[in-house]
Amino acid sequence: MTIVWWQILLLTALAFWMIIDQITVGILCNYPLLIGFVAGIIMGDVKTGLVVGATLQLMVLGVGTYGGASMPDFMTGAIIGTAYAVMTGKGIDFAIGLAVPVGLLMVQLDVLARFVNTFFLHRVDRHIAEGDTKGVARNIVLGVFPWGLSRAIPVFVMLIVGNNVVSKIVEWLPQWLSNGLTVAGGILPVVGIAILLRFLPTKKFIAYLIVGFIAAAYLKMPMLGVALLGLALAIMYYKQSDKGDNDKSQSQEDGGVENELGEYEN
Repeated sequence: MTIVWWQILLLTALAFWMIIDQITVGILCNYPLLIGFVAGIIMGDVKTGLVVGATLQLMVLGVGTYGGASMPDFMTGAIIGTAYAVMTGKGIDFAIGLAVPVGLLMVQLDVLARFVNTFFLHRVDRHIAEGDTKGVARNIVLGVFPWGLSRAIPVFVMLIVGNNVVSKIVEWLPQWLSNGLTVAGGILPVVGIAILLRFLPTKKFIAYLIVGFIAAAYLKMPMLGVALLGLALAIMYYKQSDKGDNDKSQSQEDGGVENELGEYEN
């Protein structure tokens, strides 16, 4: 597929807006899944956008830019990965293998954007000291552009050469490199799931994990079915926990005494 000019403009505008959205209103925020979904709509392949975005979403769960730290920008990776997956027809694994290094590259540009913004920050400090509220507001608005351009310019450059150059580059790539990107793209979802399991109380709910694994791997249950099964188990767990708390409270109100087994006796 050949990308057209309006798709390039829309994807560039999406790249500009997403970082502004992340640090202000938070509509799409730091969700590669949503960015991939929008990019898929623009490219005319929503499924590819969702798969690329969801895979990259696994890589950033539990990760945040606290304290001004820069993190891999997999939102930009979702845009580029989705666009290139549709343009080249190389598949999802190739797109993921390409999106990850793009996200890592954006760390450097994120640092550059923060550095440039110090110029406007000092101007804001000076206008505050002078009592110039309009100057403060003006420089705050101008400070938006380094953020947006740090994402929009790379995306625009990567897409503007996409019509012919990308196809030729893909054809020129040695087979070992193409296969390597495909293998890396297949491994990264596993890494993302492992990161997610590390942050979750997996040991406490290992039984539920096993049930979900059996449903997906052995019973070949669709993802929606697995999600509904998880919802049902969560509701059951919540009701049992709530009932246990109520019984415990009632025993305490009745003057019960807790024995060594954690049971209450009158």
